[in-house]
Order: sequence, then C-alpha cells, then structure tokens
Amino acid sequence: MEHEKTFEQFNKGKLCLASDTRSFSNIPWSKHPVFDGVELKHIVTSADTGNRFSYHLVKIAPNKKIGLHIHKTQLETHEVIEGKGVCLNDSREIPYEPGVLTILEAGSEHEVTAGESGLYLFAKFIPPLC
Repeated sequence: MEHEKTFEQFNKGKLCLASDTRSFSNIPWSKHPVFDGVELKHIVTSADTGNRFSYHLVKIAPNKKIGLHIHKTQLETHEVIEGKGVCLNDSREIPYEPGVLTILEAGSEHEVTAGESGLYLFAKFIPPLC
C-alpha cells in the first residue's frame, strides 16, 4: 500500500543535527500512557532543543483516537503524513488527510480520531512534551 511506503520512509528516516545524525529506526515506539492504540516515537526531545520544543512521530491505529484533552501551556502542531481521520480543535471539526497542517493553541480542547486505515502524523510541542 502506498501509505505504508511513505510512512515507513519517515519511520526509517533520520534526524540531522549540526553535531550528529540519528536514525529514527534506533528510537523505540512508546505506547501512549492513556490512549489505547496510540504510539509515539520521540524524535526530538527537550534535551535536544534546550527545552524549546519537541517533535514526535505519532501512529494511531485504525478507528482509535487520542481522546479529548488540553495542553495548558503548550502550543501543538500536527502534520499529517498518511491516513485519514478527524481532529476536533476547540469544537471545530477538521478532516485529516496527507498534507494537512493544524495548529492547536495552548489551552485548546482537542482530540484526533483515526479512520479505517489508521493515521500517521508528526506532532510538535512548544514548549516540549518531553
């Protein structure tokens, strides 16, 4: 399937810093501590950015969701890589498909629901999630 090829390219990608290069393949997937069917790969952490931001590869299983929640102090962005779904951003329903970029302001209530083929995105947090 085409989305598997594109997602796998990101999953096996690399982070290029001035000081070194890190393979995403060497970063483990972590199950989300609250939401079933959601996994995160912590690509860039607060330690990498002087506590300025973090960047995460997110995998949401088919028909699963990151339930309604708020980040009180963090701005969050989503860049949809593959799959389809819906984001509820402060009561506004936003269709998620490849190429969509969403900004979730600090304090905004939001959730993301994956469609039948799952949903794959990059999420950035400012200040960092971890």
